[in-house]
Amino acid sequence: MSSINESADVIVIGSGIGGLTAAALLQERGISTLVFEKNRYPGGSCSSFQREGYRFDAGASVFYGFGDNSTSGTLNLHTRIFRKLGVEVRTIPDPIQIHYHLPNGFSVPVYYDQHTFLDTLIARFPHEAEGIKSFYRELTEVYEILSSMPAGSLEDVSHLLSVGIANPLNTFALALKSFRSMGKTARRYIHDEELLHFIDIEAYSWAVQDAVATPLVNAGICLADRHFGGINYPVGGSGAIPEALCKGIEKFGGRIRYQSEVTEILVDNGEARGVRLADGTEYYAKAVISNATVWDTFNRLITDERYRVDEKKFLRATSWFQLFLGVDASVIPEGFHVHHILVDDWKSYNKTGGTIYFSAPTILDPSLAPPGKHIVHAFVTGEVDEWQHLERGSSSYLAAKEALAATVISRTERILPGLSKAVELKVLATPLTHERYLNRFKGSYGPLLKSGQNILQKPQNTTPIKNLFAAGDSTFPGQGVIAVTYSGVSCASYIARKFGKPLDELL
Repeated sequence: MSSINESADVIVIGSGIGGLTAAALLQERGISTLVFEKNRYPGGSCSSFQREGYRFDAGASVFYGFGDNSTSGTLNLHTRIFRKLGVEVRTIPDPIQIHYHLPNGFSVPVYYDQHTFLDTLIARFPHEAEGIKSFYRELTEVYEILSSMPAGSLEDVSHLLSVGIANPLNTFALALKSFRSMGKTARRYIHDEELLHFIDIEAYSWAVQDAVATPLVNAGICLADRHFGGINYPVGGSGAIPEALCKGIEKFGGRIRYQSEVTEILVDNGEARGVRLADGTEYYAKAVISNATVWDTFNRLITDERYRVDEKKFLRATSWFQLFLGVDASVIPEGFHVHHILVDDWKSYNKTGGTIYFSAPTILDPSLAPPGKHIVHAFVTGEVDEWQHLERGSSSYLAAKEALAATVISRTERILPGLSKAVELKVLATPLTHERYLNRFKGSYGPLLKSGQNILQKPQNTTPIKNLFAAGDSTFPGQGVIAVTYSGVSCASYIARKFGKPLDELL
């Protein structure tokens, strides 16, 4: 076993967006970083892969944070980060965030223009007109408060003091709102059960929880920013985001090592000293950032049982069953929207496989597919437990994948008739795929808060181990590309101040 002393100031485990964001911002400040990634490409679930001329989004496909500063405030993190790094990511605006297809013939596109969206809702629920306006006004207020404040760590006392002094009223208002639930707030204004179901699916579409379990602050970020910064798709697919972050890291002298799996975080006397790779090589640093889930970090990468995290401490976010389809372009009608959510029955929308998520990104970026073809990316929630009794690659495993895929395709034909006959390429991924490729405990996308927990009880960037930090969807504020980006900014902010090189405000 070989050893290399102090390979960098900071070692980052995994090239998910949270870790890459932290590494890029630290490297720009002159704090040297070394990123280790198990796979041959960066990004984790926000990456791209190619098959037979198609370039698929591995996971994420709805992107916030790319709007103009004049309309988006400080939540506009991607724009600000890439400006700071001097790296360009071209995007294509999408006028519809999601088109919902719900029971009882309820169909509503969420338009970029908030007035158009609210008018659509009010046309369906005229008796709830004032309640609709009041509830979405609450979300906008949260957004406006957050937009007035610079991003930074909630654990950085200096940052909190400076923000509090500069924005005393907004800081107090945000503190009060941080204890509130999106669903309970909605119920102060709205009483129609079908409309409350819609509020639930608004939360479930990105938080994979109903509205009551979703913090109001998180909702204010996602459900208001879509009407300010908007939804913008990166040219070339989701992989353009991690590729640009990597370019920024390397531009300022940082390093990224692919096909280098970290198997252990080296801890000595309660302090993180470095990492050990699968080949036994050890690398040392002043600080380590884990982009792994809280369970992978403390129950797999840390061998000391004293730091073990009980799986039941938080709810565990689900995994996914995904269909990556190459289809004949004729199946996508003129005027069809890019992103859709389908719910067949409100009784099962939050059960495994109950809601279908659907995107056709080639409507915005035709370069992702061969001429005359489109991409269809459909996915439903799934659990490792439903698949682990099957041997990967076996005939029974392949048959189970094909059977579930056929069911999802059939259900999707409700909005896209003829889809099953238009499929020319099919790539399927189960929760076992997520577990294997992303090194995620049970293929999960991190912890979710239990009902009654407030957003400040989410794990933060610091950990019980000195000089071991965390970024990604296991940390505040939670799941989603823009959320993990915020976690990376927050983590970099805390570490940079610790190193005596505080981050400049992202402008």
